[in-house]
Amino acid sequence: MRLEDLGYNDNLEKFRIDHNLDSFETGRVITEHKERYIVRTDQGEFEAEITGNIRFTAKGREDFPAVGDWVALTTYDSDLALIHRILPRISMIKRQAVGQFGEIQIIATNIDYAFLIQAVDRDFNINRLERYLTICNSSKVSPIIVLSKIDLINERRISEILENIKSRIKNVPVIAISNESKYGYDALKKTIEKGKTYCLLGSSGVGKSTLLNNLSGRTIMRTEAISQTTNRGKHITSHRELVILENGGILVDNPGMREVGIADSTSGLEITFDMISGFSQNCKFKDCTHTNEPGCSVLEAVENGEIDNASYENYLKMEREKSHFESTVAEKRKKDKEFGKLMKNYKKDMKINKD
Repeated sequence: MRLEDLGYNDNLEKFRIDHNLDSFETGRVITEHKERYIVRTDQGEFEAEITGNIRFTAKGREDFPAVGDWVALTTYDSDLALIHRILPRISMIKRQAVGQFGEIQIIATNIDYAFLIQAVDRDFNINRLERYLTICNSSKVSPIIVLSKIDLINERRISEILENIKSRIKNVPVIAISNESKYGYDALKKTIEKGKTYCLLGSSGVGKSTLLNNLSGRTIMRTEAISQTTNRGKHITSHRELVILENGGILVDNPGMREVGIADSTSGLEITFDMISGFSQNCKFKDCTHTNEPGCSVLEAVENGEIDNASYENYLKMEREKSHFESTVAEKRKKDKEFGKLMKNYKKDMKINKD
């Protein structure tokens, strides 16, 4: 398989040459598990680890490789490799790490489009859709809404859902599909371009695995963990994996997400809730929170029915969540800085006492 089949392009090649990476091979991370990676090159697949330098200089999770990354690596005859550098990313989809305040989780990198999948029989939740949209908009990834399992509801209910989406979400393609009858698959496949990278975002049980198998034309066996004894994986479905589709598109599958925490998404919120952002330009106060201030154009638009009240409430919830996350990150950085200063002074005192 050629690197171009994985999405390699002239910009990446120029960076490789300009930064004297000619002595390294180039590959793309296709699976990840606890800092162990499977990287695909034009020579095959390699199990890889990062260098000590990457680990030592990393300031956070974003400095480690993730599924979708292009990397410069050294390969060995035993199908093992060492990752020396991550090439520039065009996008990075991330969220708040579950149960870890102030930390992020990278879902995938170098993604062009995201399929936001919701099952219409039980999973449909437009508030969650707006969350996924916010993550995509902050990550510079183009979203496509996919409504699955439409064979389980009647046409009237489908129409209601489509109208609900249309009233709150503008300028985002919506495709309704059935994994059983393959209805909607032709429209979905037309959105997939050769050499472009797509990812699947959605909760567990919405039909992502079936969709992946149908689009790929085969049953995809996914690896959860790399065994410590055999260095091989188990075939179960709880990790991220990059696969090549029949038409040349590249698809990243993701585990179902029960929580979709917003992280660092000021621009994402502004794009997702562009109507609120538009009205906010006319607010009396520049720092208006759109909650109780006099002269708030957003509140006036909500009262007049120009802004959907449920969408407004969802916006406020995510805005509070974003602010809390940002303050948590700032607090964590402050503590890390104080700890670093403490350790520096400690080492200095130890050296003086030793002398």
